[in-house]
This record gives sequence, C-alpha cells and structure tokens, in this order.
Amino acid sequence: MKTTLQLNTFAVGLPLLILLTYPIVKEGAFFYAMLSTAITGFIQVLLGIKLIFEDPNNRYIQIYIAGVIMFFLLCFIQIEIYSSESLRITLLSLPLILAIYLSIILYKKAKL
Repeated sequence: MKTTLQLNTFAVGLPLLILLTYPIVKEGAFFYAMLSTAITGFIQVLLGIKLIFEDPNNRYIQIYIAGVIMFFLLCFIQIEIYSSESLRITLLSLPLILAIYLSIILYKKAKL
C-alpha cells in the first residue's frame, strides 16, 4: 500500500513540479505540465484497476471506477454524438474530481 500511495503522490505532484520550472523554461513548462496531467490520469486509472482487483467489494473504489467509465463515456458522447458547453465543462472538471477522490481513498486506506 505504501508503494501505491507514493506512486499516487508522485503522479499528482509531477504537474506541479514541472510548473515550478516556469521561470526557467517559460511556455514549455505549461506544455509539459499539461502533458504530465495525462500521465497522472493514466497512472491513477491503473492504480484504480489494481485496487478494484485487490478489493472488488470496496464501494469507494467501485464509485471511482464508475466515475472513470462515465468520463470516457462522456468524452465519446461529446466527440461523436452531442456537443454542448455544459458537457464540456463537466469533462474539464471530472478528471480533477477523480484525482482528488482517488487520492483521498488511498490516504485513508494507508492510515488503516
């Protein structure tokens, strides 16, 4: 569990660390910080899948996985079926909410 928590902390902190290089790198820092948020999402989805296999009856992990599935479903709907401003706003906020939610789950699980 400790390794999972450390990996999550690294993944969440990586975009912030890259953004701190802004005075040196300038605009490149924004590009790499945005790119690393995709890496953060990928790492967190893998951690969520790992956790659901370890404890398939954990309600909180099930909610997280459902949120990830909902995000990708909404992406598909936004691109292929129906495009709207409210859906776009939801798609922008959902990854942040999922990242915070998984981080809270991991930190609470580590304390147990």
